[in-house]
Amino acid sequence: MKLLNYLLTFDYSKYFIIMGRTLIIYMFFKLLNYIIVIITTKWLKRSKTRFVFHQSVNIILNIICFSFIFLLWFPYLKNVMTIISFISAGITIAIRDIILNLFAGLYIKAKKPFKIEDRISIDGITGDVVLINNLSFKVLEVGDRINGEQSSGLIINIPNSYVFSKSLKNYNTAFKYIWDEITIRINIDADLEKNKKEIMDIINSNEIVSEIPKKMKKEIKQATVDYRIYYNHLEPIIYTKVNENHIELNLRFLTHPKKTRIIEDYLWTNILKKYKDNKIDLFVN
Repeated sequence: MKLLNYLLTFDYSKYFIIMGRTLIIYMFFKLLNYIIVIITTKWLKRSKTRFVFHQSVNIILNIICFSFIFLLWFPYLKNVMTIISFISAGITIAIRDIILNLFAGLYIKAKKPFKIEDRISIDGITGDVVLINNLSFKVLEVGDRINGEQSSGLIINIPNSYVFSKSLKNYNTAFKYIWDEITIRINIDADLEKNKKEIMDIINSNEIVSEIPKKMKKEIKQATVDYRIYYNHLEPIIYTKVNENHIELNLRFLTHPKKTRIIEDYLWTNILKKYKDNKIDLFVN
């Protein structure tokens, strides 16, 4: 009843004017942001530089816009807060997800569980982070490991609050390289050492793979400041296993998560070439 009486006697006219001015301020800064984007797109050639610059401009203009709107509404906040106090419970229920996403957005920006261009997996979705907003973040979806984690072309919007309620896997936390393995099957009576040497020659001839152990050592050294991480072996290695009527050679090597399929294609192409030259004794069932 108090709320009804207050609403009936409330002077709405001046607030309609304030709301109109608020809309004008908002539209002005949106237009300004649009103009800056158009102008800078012409002289910022690198896409990454352009993206970072536009994101920075967007954040700065939003802060300025919010400051103007806050100053505009400040003298009237007492009356507005009086109305809100009557219906705060309903508002809390209605916008609790928005509030949680806002806090999660602050957490993402402060703690950085991931950043732009990181490859992450959350709630069964794997992709590269392409945008982080106040309420959500967007990832460019990629396929699973079996299919080489190639981009599907789909951009998926994920609420920021997922970082609190879902398990997050970041492929780039601490260091940007991951372990990959392929299994090569050879004949049971094959020359084991000869086949291992041929396979190692292939993996070591790949420029991407051969450079990673050196880079990884530096990244591990930096990562040990925050994480209890250590590896005894960073070079490619082959593990041997006898399986019924053939031998399994499990080739384990470090790779960049976004280049896994390229490297596997390189390895198998060269393994097949050596098989045709009778240098590798592939098991053919």
